[in-house]
Amino acid sequence: MKPYVSVIIAALNEEEAIGKVINDVPRQIADEIIVVDNGSTDHTAEVATAAGARVVTEPQRGYGRAFRAGVRSLSADCEIIVFLDGDGSDYPEMMNRLVEPIIKGTHDFVISSRTLGRREPGSMNWHQVFAGYMVGFFLRLLYGVRSSDMGPFRAIRRDALERLNMREETYGWPLEMQMKAARAGLRILEVPVDYRRRAGGQSKIAGTVFGSIRAAARILFTLARIAVRRQRTLPEYDR
Repeated sequence: MKPYVSVIIAALNEEEAIGKVINDVPRQIADEIIVVDNGSTDHTAEVATAAGARVVTEPQRGYGRAFRAGVRSLSADCEIIVFLDGDGSDYPEMMNRLVEPIIKGTHDFVISSRTLGRREPGSMNWHQVFAGYMVGFFLRLLYGVRSSDMGPFRAIRRDALERLNMREETYGWPLEMQMKAARAGLRILEVPVDYRRRAGGQSKIAGTVFGSIRAAARILFTLARIAVRRQRTLPEYDR
């Protein structure tokens, strides 16, 4: 029997894109779709509800806070969690690439790589690509894990995520997950996915100089915080 798959979409002022993102989620894979409205001032919540998603409100802004709110709202039946951005830059229809290795039991955590896939011109700034490879360098140095990106589109076993004790509330959330997963010995797979320019609005990270600097600072802080605890403080994952 197919495991229960929950999709969590973080959204902040994404009324132009969120409807299509939800509609593109393959229903033969996803059993529930949760959109976390992270303090939007537009009609993101209304559009998401009309498209068939269950909307959860997290008024305190923060990328990690939004996803943590989604995790707290998961159905009790959920076994696999898919994380996805609500700006329309990811391709939800490629979700099978992330979920199937977990369903088959070969991996616990699957991360999308935008740098290995086909990227629409202008979809990623040079510093985003550089940051992905730099993070990959440190992951290999610290834990022996190969990585080329911090793609937001990812899937993980629910019980595996619960073991990671995630605490990051802002832009360091994806990196924290990758570092703690590597440290915990999860079976990690990176798969290429396509990537495009956002469907509307402005990026909260790459759209402004201040946003880019703030995100970079938080990511570096997260890297340093977790790296100083290199020993396996988490129990080895029970396969």
